[in-house]
Amino acid sequence: MAEIALEALEKIYPDGTKAVERLDLEIRDGEFMVFVGPSGCGKTSVLRMVAGLEEITGGAVRIGGRVVNDLLPKQRDIAMVFQNYALYPHMDVYDNMAFGLRRRGVAKEEIDRRVREAMVTLGLHEALHKRPRTLSGGQRQRVAMGRAIVREPQAFLMDEPLSNLDAKLRVEMRAEILRIQRDLGVTTIYVTHDQTEAMTMGDRVAVMRHGVLQQVDRPQRIYDRPANLFVAEFIGSPAMNLIEAEISRDADGLIASFGEHRLRLGHGASAQPGRAIIGIRPEDFEDADLLPSTRAGSTLDVVPEIREDMGAEVYLHFGLEVPPVRRAEVAEAQTADVEPPQQRPTARNRSPFVARVGRTTSATEQEPLTLAIDIDRIYVFDAETGEGRHAA
Repeated sequence: MAEIALEALEKIYPDGTKAVERLDLEIRDGEFMVFVGPSGCGKTSVLRMVAGLEEITGGAVRIGGRVVNDLLPKQRDIAMVFQNYALYPHMDVYDNMAFGLRRRGVAKEEIDRRVREAMVTLGLHEALHKRPRTLSGGQRQRVAMGRAIVREPQAFLMDEPLSNLDAKLRVEMRAEILRIQRDLGVTTIYVTHDQTEAMTMGDRVAVMRHGVLQQVDRPQRIYDRPANLFVAEFIGSPAMNLIEAEISRDADGLIASFGEHRLRLGHGASAQPGRAIIGIRPEDFEDADLLPSTRAGSTLDVVPEIREDMGAEVYLHFGLEVPPVRRAEVAEAQTADVEPPQQRPTARNRSPFVARVGRTTSATEQEPLTLAIDIDRIYVFDAETGEGRHAA
């Protein structure tokens, strides 16, 4: 096993496209690191440079303390798991897993030991002599994992390995990949555009945008303390509600004003008086009628336009009579490949909001409703830079 260090890593393509810009990151031995971001953000370019499939424009990649910039992929002691499985259709499961070892001249007895141990880990006993075309998508992905496992590499590199599976199987395979990685303790880099995969799988998550690392931290930390508007919008489904507000101060603390609305900010926000963007996650709303009491300055009177019953909870879509936040990074995050449901569009001078409330709510479409807000979880971002302002 080994740690992987990326030092001022850069990738510039011949047409001048800068895919990765001075990326510095250390991935610890045995860590499961997830790179996430919209299409074109540079995450796959990073993976391919680590693998040796893309030439490095600048900086260095170290695996186990050794600079590997000039080494061929087969010399780097890593194993890749691809999106399309890349199995040999004319070979059975055993031969698919053994093929790479045979090419490396590994002894027959050692090959058999590694393949059969991987079979046990992956639960592929009954598929040992089946061809790929007879296997389910999940089984094919397990075979692809097995081919990587038998290599006994220093690191696994996984490029959106679950994107071809249906939703139910993706959930199952997420847990399976995590179990295997934990059992083996192999350093792993996992690339995905799906923020749900990133949040549920990574020991740490690296959020990318336009080739620049936006934030890297534990998943919950990124969710609770997003570094900027892009991270705030990209991580979380439905997306964070954003609105431009004027921050003022009175004897009791900070107040955010937007349109006819006033909200008191809790202790989780750090802001100076003036213009700012505030964010409220959908789950930080609740139907005030479902609560025994509400705090002063913590409610909004709204009229739900759409009610979506999701079983365990209810999504309420509504608009506020203030112009929506229009920033490039917000638009980019909203159009990224993230899982639905997303906020529904509203009129030009209205801000779209979605609240995720308890399933026992009596809220109905087009009827006035009072929503309570957890004001200690209101986010504040600089209106000019988009950087997050968090209390110490």
